[in-house]
Amino acid sequence: KILWIHDTRTIYIANRFPQHGHYVPQKFADNRIISSKYTVWNFVPKNLFEQFRRVANFYFLIIFLVQLMIDTPTSPITSGLPLFFVITVTAIKQGYEDWLRHKADNEVNGAPVYVVRSGGLVKTRSKNIRVGDIVRVAKDETFPVDLVLLSSDRVDGSCHVTTASLDGETNLKTHVAVPETAVLQSVANLDKLVAVIECQQPEADLYRFVGRITVSQQAEEIVRPLGPESLLLRGARLKNTKEIFGVAVYTGMETKMALNYKSKSQKRSAVEKYVYFLIPLLFVEVLIILRFISDFLAFLVLYNFIIPISLYVTVEMQKFLGSFFIGWDLDLYHEETNQRAQVNTSDLNEELGQVEYVFTDKTGTLTENEMQFRECSINGIKYQEVNGKLTPEGFPEDSPDGNRHGLVSLKLLKEELFLKAVCLCHTVQINADQTDGADGPWHANGITAPLEYYASSPDEKALVEAASRVGVVFTGISGDSMEVKSLGKPERYKLLHVLEFDPNRRRMSVIVESPSGEKLLFTKGAESSILPRSKSGEIDKTRIHVDEFALKGLRTLCVAYRRFTPEEYQEIGKRLHEARTALQQREERLADVFNFIERDLELLGATGVEDKLQEKVQETIEALRLAGIKVWVLTGDKHETAVSVSLSCGHFHRTMNILELVQHKSDSTCAEQLRQLAKRIKEDHVIQHGLVVDGTSLSLALREHEKLFMEVCKNCSAVLCCRMAPLQKAKVIRLLKTSPEKPITLAIGDGANDVSMIQEAHVGIGIMGKEGRQAVRNSDYAIARFKFLSKLLFVHGHFYYIRIATLVQYFFYKNVCFITPQFLYQFFCLFSQQTLYDSVYLTLYNICFTSLPVLIYSLFEQHVHPHVLQSKPVLYRDISKNAHLGFKPFLYWTILGFFHAFVFFYGSYLLMGEDTSLLGNGQMFGNWTFGTLVFTVMVITVTMKMALETHFWTWINHFVTWGSIVFYFIFSLFYGGIIWPFLHTQDMYFVFVQLLSSGSAWFAIILIVVACLFIDVVKKVLYRHLQPTSTEKAQLTEAGSGINCLDSMCCFSDGETACTSVRRMLERLMGRCSPTRVNRSWSSSDPFYANDRSILTLSTMDSATC
Repeated sequence: KILWIHDTRTIYIANRFPQHGHYVPQKFADNRIISSKYTVWNFVPKNLFEQFRRVANFYFLIIFLVQLMIDTPTSPITSGLPLFFVITVTAIKQGYEDWLRHKADNEVNGAPVYVVRSGGLVKTRSKNIRVGDIVRVAKDETFPVDLVLLSSDRVDGSCHVTTASLDGETNLKTHVAVPETAVLQSVANLDKLVAVIECQQPEADLYRFVGRITVSQQAEEIVRPLGPESLLLRGARLKNTKEIFGVAVYTGMETKMALNYKSKSQKRSAVEKYVYFLIPLLFVEVLIILRFISDFLAFLVLYNFIIPISLYVTVEMQKFLGSFFIGWDLDLYHEETNQRAQVNTSDLNEELGQVEYVFTDKTGTLTENEMQFRECSINGIKYQEVNGKLTPEGFPEDSPDGNRHGLVSLKLLKEELFLKAVCLCHTVQINADQTDGADGPWHANGITAPLEYYASSPDEKALVEAASRVGVVFTGISGDSMEVKSLGKPERYKLLHVLEFDPNRRRMSVIVESPSGEKLLFTKGAESSILPRSKSGEIDKTRIHVDEFALKGLRTLCVAYRRFTPEEYQEIGKRLHEARTALQQREERLADVFNFIERDLELLGATGVEDKLQEKVQETIEALRLAGIKVWVLTGDKHETAVSVSLSCGHFHRTMNILELVQHKSDSTCAEQLRQLAKRIKEDHVIQHGLVVDGTSLSLALREHEKLFMEVCKNCSAVLCCRMAPLQKAKVIRLLKTSPEKPITLAIGDGANDVSMIQEAHVGIGIMGKEGRQAVRNSDYAIARFKFLSKLLFVHGHFYYIRIATLVQYFFYKNVCFITPQFLYQFFCLFSQQTLYDSVYLTLYNICFTSLPVLIYSLFEQHVHPHVLQSKPVLYRDISKNAHLGFKPFLYWTILGFFHAFVFFYGSYLLMGEDTSLLGNGQMFGNWTFGTLVFTVMVITVTMKMALETHFWTWINHFVTWGSIVFYFIFSLFYGGIIWPFLHTQDMYFVFVQLLSSGSAWFAIILIVVACLFIDVVKKVLYRHLQPTSTEKAQLTEAGSGINCLDSMCCFSDGETACTSVRRMLERLMGRCSPTRVNRSWSSSDPFYANDRSILTLSTMDSATC
């Protein structure tokens, strides 16, 4: 009893609570939508708490508190100011984003709505709707709450809605009211309605609703079931219906739309994890340095700068700003659908350059998801559609027996029944404007006008359109009747029950009453779910035909029917009513009833529908293979269809040895087959192998033989998994992710069934296809076509990874350069904690003097031309397995940092430290002058080091590189040349001016900078000529072929002045134009895409001028 109360809610329509007894109304949420995170009162404490949960922020807070509490060699400002800056900027950004959410919430919650109260329509705000209120919604308005439909302007109580904003499906869905309330079409009648709804508590599943309505009429209570067809979801829009009335059942944050606002699990890239790993490592280094030092806390403060807080800010800015380039890339723009690439998660940009496995869906991802009817099998005879006619295989196309409607003969009952089954067993809608008029869509001469069909399934739409072309036309639904015209003769079938499609049954059915009064069941679905349930018909021939269709790459469906006696139908109606009105375990009961109904079928035939491959799929898969990326296809299609498509798209080669692990029923047979496959792969290790696995065998393999299965898969060049359930797709990816090698995985799909694998993979990519927008909403990136994947990985992924890898390691390099001289200085000041640099220099080193060059580098660097990267996928291998962030590169940058630091300090000491008479005015060369000399050399050297790493120069790079050095000199002159009244002490007064007045100091600066960088240049030259990588070889080839990686990417016609037209404004802004390089030509041998367009511009590149 208690369980029943908690699992359901009771709603009294119009809030007419029972007057007798001690009824206590249930408490429900109000209708306010709250997507914001903060309020005015909790913003500061909540935001600070969240920010200081990050290890780095908490670490710098501790350092700042230590500086406040004890006597330290540096001012608290040196660590407090950068921390305050980071915290403030982050808080402002998060506060602004939350303010936008508040603004959007207020707009939604304040929207005007009409509710039925006190016998009339009352205008109120959306947030004031209560559970039990009767709400009126007009055409093209969105539903403000989750409503149970009571009535519409149509007699049958039906309405059409589109749920595009919820699940992306643009097709019209039909919802119906129960007969007892459907007749109440006026406010006055609805106000008299006495009814109670009992339904389940709120849950996130958009497609599940279990309830029942009890209507009191003339002292009689009528109980009707309520399902998803009765529920109108908040966010959906009313279409093709003047108005509807519904009762609010779920409000506010309990609506299904709000319950689907769950945040995705946070994905972190390998580079981000690497940074989190390095910070404790550097902290340990600091502790080792301090182990023999007495005043631990003071020195901890002095050396905390080796861990730069500005690194976090720079990385965040690089990821955020860098993500815009993907959306701006016109090579990733699809003109037909007017769709650009989307970035939903900028944290994973560099992960695009580390992908080792690609898991892709087939339908809608590799294929167009545009179905075209090709063949069918009726009563054991194969038919093909040729020029709008359905002709038997081997039958002459221009046979005189063929009639004007396209069928060779419709006299046979089975052929006619098959086409009627196709026209009746579906969820297709027709444009409401086309169903008006007495003659429907027929012209006087009997030829059909083009009908506009809407369908959630492209297969159904293709089949209904094909049937209409050959003479059996579905003309619409009127009330509870489905209208069909067979050879111009109208027929009306009463729709009695719809047994909805579900992935477990893999079929759908309708029960109709024919014009002669017969009760018929029409069923269509996968052959694995239809053929075992068929007891008569040409089963064997049809099975052979289905396999033949599948080998041609066609999508197959089987069609069957059953006749009911009056007694059988009465029993079925009773069972269906009981199952549909059950509040507990309704799905299980319905499944049992459906299985009871859908048996003893008579097979009518099968259909074959073609799904075309997308453009350049084969080239993209081959490029991925050349890049060292293994491609797995995970699909729900049958074995033969999937293999055929894999062969046609290049996933499987004709020369490849295809291994199969299919149709296993027991663990023992599955294990034995796996062992045989492993043995065969070892014996034929020279040949490339492809593996085909089906869903049932996969379940067995993953249960107890995971290691053996993964060993077989890893030794195969391509893997195809067919008959896969959505959760199985995710499980395969999880298994590979957690294997000892821990490879980076990418999943790409277009439908709701791909969401689980997209969320499971390291990088999830959604295709903006025809199966809704669920995949796009849940993805990290979204593209319009599969072919765009190559540009996304080989160009953007390559660039992002190189940029972020250099950024992270350069940051640690320049901070090793920064802090090591401070440590060496302690040997000369008896470890007195005296600082080598002024506190202002300590604060501004990472914030101002050295921050911009590396940020601009990380946004614009292109070490190889994009065309070369895309035309030579093998270059992707150079950066795979985190090659640029491994132990060796980190060791190189660290040693380089220590080497430069030693040269800075001891070079300055040897050249200047012993001589105290080098200053022009005869003053002694003091410790602040020595420290400033070291700091000056350091700023110039680390900036020049960044310049050495830069291959792609724009005017912005020049501006920030040389501008940073100039800014340092100008700032130091002003800082030391003026007595600032707000400073307590000014140790640096006139120090910098005196230093620059010494010719010896200038000589020392130049000599030390050259000495530091000379070794690095020699190393680069030697490695480039003795051990060049594939990327460096490509750079040499690029330079020899006329493509200069230092050039801009703009192309100009002869005689055109560079950077003059408005069309070139963005190029000029981004530094992509170079007036000295106007006329550039591409040789005919260059790898080039005729329709290629630059990454950072919005203008096309004309191949004729390139």
